[in-house]
Amino acid sequence: MKGQKRVVSYQWRLREVMAEHQIYATTELVPLLRERGIDLSASQVHRLVTGTPERLSMAVLAALCDIFAIEPSELITTDAVNIGVRKTAGGDAPTRAAAAGLRPKRARITDL
Repeated sequence: MKGQKRVVSYQWRLREVMAEHQIYATTELVPLLRERGIDLSASQVHRLVTGTPERLSMAVLAALCDIFAIEPSELITTDAVNIGVRKTAGGDAPTRAAAAGLRPKRARITDL
């Protein structure tokens, strides 16, 4: 599969998981995390719930999984798709040498 590119993505489902467990305020999560040794401020927890983290501590992930009795795959869903290599028709595009000689025409502004 050489030359084939893949795009990977993920969906952060913390807010949905919280709602499934009847937890709607981000502040309710602070003491639950603290019980498991994760000391995050209310604003940090708010960002964790409302945003999609690019980096996540494994300890935080493990604590969230313990709080909600779920597996990591229920909190983070992933997807990967192949994207095709873009092909161009040889006769449609000018060659590099021909393209170098092309210049845009100067615009002329006239009063009407």
